[in-house]
Amino acid sequence: MAGIAGIATRGANVEVEAMLDRIRYRGISGISVFEANGNTVGLIWNESEIKGIRKNISEGNVAYNNGPGHFAVVKPGKKDIILYRDELGVAPLYYASDKDGNLCFASEVKALLPVTNEIKELPPGHFLDNEGLNSFFRLKGLQTVEDDPGIIATDLLAHLDRAVSECIKSDDIGSWLSGGLDSSAICALATKKIRRLKTFASGFKGAPDLRYAKEMAQFIKSEHHEMIVTINDLIEKLPDVIYHLESFDALLVRSSITNYLVAKLASDYVSEVFSGEGGDELFAGYRYLKSIPQSGLENELLRITVSLHNTAFQRVDRCASAHGLVAHLVFANPDIVRYAFTIPAKYKIYNNTEKWILRQAMKGLLPENILYRPKVKFWEGAGVEGILKEYAERQITDNVFRKERKLSNGLIINSKEELFYYRIFKDHFGPDIDLSWMGRTRGSPVDM
Repeated sequence: MAGIAGIATRGANVEVEAMLDRIRYRGISGISVFEANGNTVGLIWNESEIKGIRKNISEGNVAYNNGPGHFAVVKPGKKDIILYRDELGVAPLYYASDKDGNLCFASEVKALLPVTNEIKELPPGHFLDNEGLNSFFRLKGLQTVEDDPGIIATDLLAHLDRAVSECIKSDDIGSWLSGGLDSSAICALATKKIRRLKTFASGFKGAPDLRYAKEMAQFIKSEHHEMIVTINDLIEKLPDVIYHLESFDALLVRSSITNYLVAKLASDYVSEVFSGEGGDELFAGYRYLKSIPQSGLENELLRITVSLHNTAFQRVDRCASAHGLVAHLVFANPDIVRYAFTIPAKYKIYNNTEKWILRQAMKGLLPENILYRPKVKFWEGAGVEGILKEYAERQITDNVFRKERKLSNGLIINSKEELFYYRIFKDHFGPDIDLSWMGRTRGSPVDM
């Protein structure tokens, strides 16, 4: 996915180019650094993004827009510079001040580190100007417009089909396919609009995701590619994954390694991919949600949906961008998000079945095994469960964990696995970086 960077001052071309060099993998096809209204700004892009990029440059903006709900925009004015980030935070954007007090911004934290260690994340659905942070989108529960599940399922399918179509500009697009409900639903809809969809899966030999992905690929007759992962692959790629991910959160790192590897596989064949991320948050896919009273379910879904920007969406962005891919998150389309929160919670978990209404919408379009496949976490389905945790625990003694788990900034490391990842993170980014921008997965319910 494209990357942007800039400093709100004249004559900083060398500095901005150096910022972009740190994230050059985000845009492998082109680079432009220029001055606009007294600001030095720049961006990098991939071939599939070039049309929109050129339009923005011609208007003096530094921006990319990869479809509804996936944009980062910087408007350099004569007296003000305004930063915008999409509704749910699919596109990353960070900012800071340099030693002279000039506003600096970039798509990734590492591009700002030469400027300062005190970095802030622009919240999703917000813009930043001279007056400070302002919200232009606030996710909330909406009034239910329909209480007939048959009609809701039909309308939901139409919304999803339209959202998939909005992402497709050519046949040079594939899809990550885990064989779960969400990625399979997107593939089923996309395959009708593309000459022959390419699908990609990764996991340990015998992993459930590989089996279900192959079944789904055969069902839709996609050109399917899979990667068999080994423990050596995980350990070898771990430093690269943490560098790109910019996180040491244990669950996030664990789920990112196979995502990173399947992104590399996909980049050998296509320039864009679909991702099924976000479906569990909108339609109640996690097991722990069944224990929440129906009256509180919508509020919990709202909470975990607005938390995606620096956890799962960050994983998708960084894994795709590391290999010059553009990832399309259909479930983050604002039209889908708004509609999802008009659906009564009782149809999201119904008869103890999670994502019941989404399953109803996809009836007849998926094999029965996949339509009713229970939710598994990304790293569980790929067969990674426990492997990295056990490896990390062998590297760190109880005594070392006790001594090192409290960081100098007061943050507490949750486990030996997280400490193992933090050590790698520290090697990349140093020990003094402010971590207030970094998301951390809650240690209990979301993982259950």
